[in-house]
Amino acid sequence: MTDTEYMNRALELAARGEGAVEPNPMVGAVVVREGRIVGEGWHQKYGGPHAEVFALDQAGPLAVGATLYVTLEPCCHFGKTPPCTEKIIQSGVRRVVAAMLDPFPSVSGKGVSRLRETGIVVEVGVGEIASCSLNAPYLKRLRENRPWIIAKWAMTLDGKMATRSNESKWITNEQARQQAHRVRGNMDAILIGAGTLRSDDPALTARLPDSQSPPRVATRVVVTSQPTQLPSSCQLFRTAEPIPTWVVYPESPSSSSWVPPPFVRAVPVPATSSGWVDLSALLDEMGKMRWTNVLVEGGAGLLGSFFDAKLVDEVHVYLAPKIFGGNLAPSPIGGHGIEKISEALMLDSPHVIPLGDNLLLKGRIQR
Repeated sequence: MTDTEYMNRALELAARGEGAVEPNPMVGAVVVREGRIVGEGWHQKYGGPHAEVFALDQAGPLAVGATLYVTLEPCCHFGKTPPCTEKIIQSGVRRVVAAMLDPFPSVSGKGVSRLRETGIVVEVGVGEIASCSLNAPYLKRLRENRPWIIAKWAMTLDGKMATRSNESKWITNEQARQQAHRVRGNMDAILIGAGTLRSDDPALTARLPDSQSPPRVATRVVVTSQPTQLPSSCQLFRTAEPIPTWVVYPESPSSSSWVPPPFVRAVPVPATSSGWVDLSALLDEMGKMRWTNVLVEGGAGLLGSFFDAKLVDEVHVYLAPKIFGGNLAPSPIGGHGIEKISEALMLDSPHVIPLGDNLLLKGRIQR
């Protein structure tokens, strides 16, 4: 096997940590000696051992003289765990192949320098593009101090997200809904608008089969221009003690006196010139929470506002083989939209996942 093939295996392992390791990056590691994999590992949960530790512990004495493949530059500082560079040095590894440098300020080339000064051969760049893609949300958070935004909706073949009477349960099949719940379980937050709160009264929880626990419990966020008009008996407010819940609204004299229900966090943010929530300011607020991944579930007004502001990074569209028709049946994306086809947002290398007779189309917005 080649360096690229071993790194691909490390990347496969790294992806297993999705949802459990954030705000840390997903990292995988493979130890190879004389053409044979003798140790594997991945970062399994935030605050837990890093990928290199699992791989080197599994390799044991066989790590002496071996090559360590790791998808991100090993850390060299004390954080939640000791520095991985010292573990690597003590293991007797002869060569380290890292997919990319870690832009985190406490590492950022220092890990590679520490290994090289002890005589370990270090190569950087094998699998770099794939590693950057895997950890795009982590890299965005470090670069912009904002979370990765995923826009998600379900629709029919004719592009409707509800009937003309606003009935929307259920457009998709059970497989598609289970997939959507798995995505929710990897999120730091899930956003909806006030219209969705009133019409659907959602719980916005990740309900997995066989009583599985999701990697994360997302904060539920309602974005509204009029917090005083939200229904006090909704599921989100009734379950706000065990599950974090925010109500986000524009700062104004009329909203300043609003008292949130018990355990609900009121989050006033600057208003736009039209009196709506400044979504950029909201993302800055989320950055303060060190959130990495945020799911925007709608409705059409909220999704449209995110697209108009060009704040969406990724799209998940669940497509059902149904046709609703009707001029009054709502479409998924509202807002101002575009005037010219040349202004359309495009997905970069989208892929389609069959879910029974439904489809999930996923892709990242081209920049």
